[in-house]
Amino acid sequence: MPRRKRTAGSSSDGTADSDDSAEPEKADSGSHSDPTVRSSARLTRTSLRLSQSSHDAPPDVKQVAERDESPPRTPTGNAPSSESDIDISSPNASHDEGAAKDQKDSGSDPSHRPKRRRFHESYNFNMKCPTPGCNSLGHLTGKHERHFSISGCPLYHNLSADECKVKATERDKQEEERNQSQNEDNRHATRHQAPTARQVRYKEKVQEMRKRRDVGLTKEQKEKYMEHRQTHGTSREPLLENITSEYDLELFRKAQARASEDLEKLRMQGQITEGSNMIKTIVFGRFELDTWYHSPYPEEYARLGRLYVCEFCLKYMKSQTILRRHMAKCVWKHPPGDEVYRKGAISVFEVDGKKNKIYCQNLCLLAKLFLDHKTLYYDVEPFLFYVMTEADNTGCHLVGYFSKEKNSFLNYNVSCILTMPQYMRQGYGKMLIDFSYLLSKVEEKVGSPERPLSDLGLISYRSYWKEVLLRYMYNFQGKEISIKEISQETAVNPVDIVSTLQSLQMLKYWKGKHLVLKRQDLIDEWKAKETKRGTNKTIDPGSLKWTPPKGT
Repeated sequence: MPRRKRTAGSSSDGTADSDDSAEPEKADSGSHSDPTVRSSARLTRTSLRLSQSSHDAPPDVKQVAERDESPPRTPTGNAPSSESDIDISSPNASHDEGAAKDQKDSGSDPSHRPKRRRFHESYNFNMKCPTPGCNSLGHLTGKHERHFSISGCPLYHNLSADECKVKATERDKQEEERNQSQNEDNRHATRHQAPTARQVRYKEKVQEMRKRRDVGLTKEQKEKYMEHRQTHGTSREPLLENITSEYDLELFRKAQARASEDLEKLRMQGQITEGSNMIKTIVFGRFELDTWYHSPYPEEYARLGRLYVCEFCLKYMKSQTILRRHMAKCVWKHPPGDEVYRKGAISVFEVDGKKNKIYCQNLCLLAKLFLDHKTLYYDVEPFLFYVMTEADNTGCHLVGYFSKEKNSFLNYNVSCILTMPQYMRQGYGKMLIDFSYLLSKVEEKVGSPERPLSDLGLISYRSYWKEVLLRYMYNFQGKEISIKEISQETAVNPVDIVSTLQSLQMLKYWKGKHLVLKRQDLIDEWKAKETKRGTNKTIDPGSLKWTPPKGT
């Protein structure tokens, strides 16, 4: 919107526009007829305008302002439809509106009415929580006075605003104690690899709490839960007490509060406006997926809330009808590029971001719906994309992918990695990671993923590094284990190897040297799981038909 023209006495800090408001005394004395006097009477500081409006306004105006809690009205009398129609900057805004209305009724000059200011808060009074019966007060995190989404609604989570504040205080206290204990434990972390006494006590406490959980729900509890579901339907969260241990339930509550706080931060930064400009679900093939994060799709698509995506060419559409017509004439049945790996129904295609720019951009936009740290959307030309698919009689369905810089100075073998939600927890994530290290072995390089990793990505990589090291220990027949030799054989960065050995308590500092311990109990446990799992979800190096690209 166009910026107001600054007056000679306006503020130069750029934090607020010049405010055209007049002193009430001069308005009553008739000085408004002189434009020079009116111009000199303009106040440029927000504090002066607020203080004068609070001191000079008559008592009846203040009472009207205190009673009026409805959102401000536009000149046409309708409630504003967007933030651009609301000009409020402080809790005294309703008072200013009442004062302006009082001046209008008294017949004073309209030029002397206090003008409304811009609304820069994270919410506006025209919004309302969608939960039935909720007054939008309180927040699940206990740190905000109001909420406007289900994710932050205490009522939806069967809590009150006061209970949320109490839980927030308890979480902050626990976090402070945890950080203090970690700082004390980390002072000698290089020499003491065994769990501390505090960690052992905490583990025993958790085990005891989990043992005390109920085996099942009683008949009265089941009836109570069913009554709650029939009364509120999907407008309330199901009752969760007695379903699991108190410890696991508290972990779940903490995760809910943390996710709600992250959404609130994005909303305050203006990146998302939940309910109006965020894609909540996508229809992808035969699946309907709930999204996790905001993705910068064009506004005319994002504001729909639901997006329809072709699972082969990744084109996004607005309706089911458009998708059906597109699928009738879409000739794609697999990703573009070269198929560099195939074993059974699993294939991997190498897609060049420079040759297939539109496909790669659509892939990045789709991935951002499920990745928090991803920032690459449009500049895809310097990257190669390795897309894993699972084939059936209808085509090659997208399982996941990882991107890789064509020329990485830090030897990153993965820039971004994602497994589609419908294929998670099935072993495909480790297959993608294993495939990235297989490419590093062919290139005769040592690789490592680009940081920062997402939460799910970090869990997957730590699990993969653990399996690689235990497999190496199982097959190792020598006397001395060298981290350098492990790195050369597995293509894993030595830093990642050391961090994994420390987490497994297989690295000991003794007489000025770091020694690698071969823990047979962990190796036997891994071997038992490996035998039980089988070899269905593994990468076969013999099925790779790929040579490192040159001149890219």
